[in-house]
Amino acid sequence: MTGAKRKKKSVLWSKRNILRCEDFKQWGRRRLPILEWAPRYHLRENLLPDTVSGMMLAIQQVTQGLAFAILSSVHPVFGLYGSFFPAIIYAVFGMGRHVATGTFALTSLISANAVERLVPASSQNLTTPRNTSLLGLSDFEMEKIGIAASVSFLGGVIQVAMCVLQLGSTTFLLTEPVISAMTTGAATHVVTSQVKYLLGMKIPYISGPLGLFYIYTYVFANIKAVRLEALLLSLLSIVVLVMVKELNEQFKKKIKVVLPVDLVLVIAASLACYYTNMENTYGLEVVGHIPKGIPSPKAPPMSVLSAVITEAFGVALVGYAASLALAQGSAKKFKYSVDDNQEFLAHGLSNVISSFFFCIPSAAAMGRTTGLYSTGAKTQVACLISCIFVLIVIYTIGPLLYWLPMCVLASIIVVGLKGMLIQFRDLKKYWNVDKIDWGIWISTYVFTICFAANVGLLFGVVCTIVIVIGRFSRARTLSIENMKEMEFKVKTEMDSETLQQIKIISINSPLVFLNAKKFHTDLINIIQKENASNQPLDDTSKCEQNTLLTSLSNGNCNEEAPQSCPNEKCSLILDCSGLTFFDSSGVSMLAEVYMNCESRSVEVSLAHCTASLIKAMKYCGNLDSAKPIFFKSVSAAISNIHSNKVRQFQNLSSLGDQSEV
Repeated sequence: MTGAKRKKKSVLWSKRNILRCEDFKQWGRRRLPILEWAPRYHLRENLLPDTVSGMMLAIQQVTQGLAFAILSSVHPVFGLYGSFFPAIIYAVFGMGRHVATGTFALTSLISANAVERLVPASSQNLTTPRNTSLLGLSDFEMEKIGIAASVSFLGGVIQVAMCVLQLGSTTFLLTEPVISAMTTGAATHVVTSQVKYLLGMKIPYISGPLGLFYIYTYVFANIKAVRLEALLLSLLSIVVLVMVKELNEQFKKKIKVVLPVDLVLVIAASLACYYTNMENTYGLEVVGHIPKGIPSPKAPPMSVLSAVITEAFGVALVGYAASLALAQGSAKKFKYSVDDNQEFLAHGLSNVISSFFFCIPSAAAMGRTTGLYSTGAKTQVACLISCIFVLIVIYTIGPLLYWLPMCVLASIIVVGLKGMLIQFRDLKKYWNVDKIDWGIWISTYVFTICFAANVGLLFGVVCTIVIVIGRFSRARTLSIENMKEMEFKVKTEMDSETLQQIKIISINSPLVFLNAKKFHTDLINIIQKENASNQPLDDTSKCEQNTLLTSLSNGNCNEEAPQSCPNEKCSLILDCSGLTFFDSSGVSMLAEVYMNCESRSVEVSLAHCTASLIKAMKYCGNLDSAKPIFFKSVSAAISNIHSNKVRQFQNLSSLGDQSEV
């Protein structure tokens, strides 16, 4: 008896250990996504496009790293470190396959406030101009990078803490208009910060409220100080960059490898500056000495953490918001999913670990991510390959960048911000879809350019919450018809075979950014519940349910979709009588559901639609104008489906008669 008990206990203990091991493996795969995608990497299919994309990305990483380091008020070499370490860490912990993490203009601007406040330029004259043993840089430069690294460290700690607190679920508050307006306003700040290099002027550091307007006031007041040589070289560089990139975009389907115009321009400008001695002849400002190698890791100064907490929160929120928008955009484009909390962890560790290697705050950049799209990157390996080329620059090519003119570097940065600046075109969409979203975009942009990116982001979120609460409180509640009563009324008019192939779902609440994702989830749950209650089913009904569930589920792109019915097109009717108001996020989700269903041969009809909803849907979605989609009632939608079925049956019958003849 004792032996049997021991044997039973040992079996239970072994099962418990197996469960614990499985849980630990699942947790490891969830927290280390590289363990999920690396074993399934296809060398033959993905290595070549990832290598080409990595080479092109490395060019952007180097040029933007140099420029954003200067934007952060530190030595340019620290921008190269910021292009190397965060990219490796994000490739291990991040879920975005096409997200290029590294130096970022917005976080560089925020950290520059702390650097200039705690280490002002006037203190350089009070320190001895000796060089430290580390990289051969002065104590003044090392003090500045210490402040920037502290901002990166504390910002990363805040992001990791948000991951632990599971605050990723609150990211639905970062709506599309707020992110678009904030990034556009921040891009305006970055362009303004590059004006002094584009014009070859000496402009004192100006920050604080309305600082952008003070900078332009200073420029116009000292317009005679503009260096004509720097202005002409800047204009020439911008024209060349824009023209070549537009040509690359137009002919990217015909040519396998795009022309790396950034690299060509850097080499040509550096050689021209070296042989013509532009630095001394025309007074052009150049990048200067770039030390070789990577120094030993060192902890950032912890004594200044309390002094940089404001900038750290700005880096954590703004950097994460911009990076998450890019990760979600790439996931939507290439049909995979990202975890909001895991993105908090990935970017937090990228900032924390990199701060020990003298890196400025990091985040994902739109220009680099768009570059990965256009060059055909497949996985995160493209970012890892780019790190190899960045490392080559750090150890060998870096000192050769001494003669690169700052005006050319500024031109590359300004052209690289094109993707953010053209977001002004979103105003037309918001005006046609929801004028309140248009007002939120304008007000968020104004607050961003008048104050800072973090202030604009917080204002946009608060403004959105207040408006939605006000709209919900005034929303009119409607009575919901019973589904069985509706089906009974229809059965008296239509045959039961047609009704069995139709799903009727009523939308009973406003559709806005707060409940857009829940609308998608509830739609799947309702269909699953209906399917479970309709057992047993024939082959046609089973096929219809599989098609509906597959079209509405946002699964992994690697999963195989079930086969849909070969000769039967399923139907879904959405009753919009309870949809009292909506915003751009809600309409986008509704249009996405429609497009997903149509792509899987599920016919979708919308009943009881208002004129404003019809207009917004036609503007947001790529709807098929050849067939009716919007109907005045559910009965009208069912009648249209029935007439289509009858027409299809008649066509099949006529074809069968012809074949018999």
